[in-house]
Amino acid sequence: MNIWAHRGCSQCYPENTITSFEKAMKIPGLTGIELDIQLTKDGEIVVIHDERVDRTTDGIGFVRNYTLKELKTLHIHTGKEEPEHIPTMKEVLDLLGPSLKRYINDENSGIMLNIELKTGIYPYPGIEQKISDLVHKYGVEDAIIYSSFYAESLVRMRSIDPDVTMGVLDSRVSDCMYKAIGIEALLGDGLKSPLALHPAGYHMDIPGDRFADRTVRAWFGGHLYPEKPTGGRMDLDMLAAAGVTDVFINEPEKYV
Repeated sequence: MNIWAHRGCSQCYPENTITSFEKAMKIPGLTGIELDIQLTKDGEIVVIHDERVDRTTDGIGFVRNYTLKELKTLHIHTGKEEPEHIPTMKEVLDLLGPSLKRYINDENSGIMLNIELKTGIYPYPGIEQKISDLVHKYGVEDAIIYSSFYAESLVRMRSIDPDVTMGVLDSRVSDCMYKAIGIEALLGDGLKSPLALHPAGYHMDIPGDRFADRTVRAWFGGHLYPEKPTGGRMDLDMLAAAGVTDVFINEPEKYV
């Protein structure tokens, strides 16, 4: 089973922060890190999951209504004396760039980065071009997987970069699969491989032989910092038997 850090090491550290990513990148054997991007009022790419800042910061309101300068005044409480701030995608790539596969000579070394475009509720016009330009500027495009609940974002990514690798997000694996089939039919020939499926972990509602040719990266919400962990472990063998190849989890250090 391939293990990914969901929003970084988000059980022990605040999600989608430089600290959570720094801790994840140091885990031996980790497949990759997952994060979420949105746009500020002035068009900057920032890394945050919720469309609102209320849950993870001391601010109130929608990400899209803040300029980057304004967002940087908000505090993410870490339990330490110094709070953190919502990172930009540039800051994250500055941190992770040397650890990504693009920079490693050995094909089996380095980590991947799954970038979720948070366009399912608010479409953020131009976000696909902006993230593609930034990733290519850093030269790490071979290490990137893009995902979204919003199928149109994936179609746009493919039109921007014909070699892009993508995963289709939804709740049930059947919904992911049928959405992927529709996107592939629309795009026609030229995809490097069948679109990956990114369902919620316990919503594997159809037999695995229906999607045996696809990578299946299942995501799990679970407990997030500063909640206490449950102490148990997921049954990875059961997930593998259902067709899951990868998992996005909040405690990757527990499984690798």
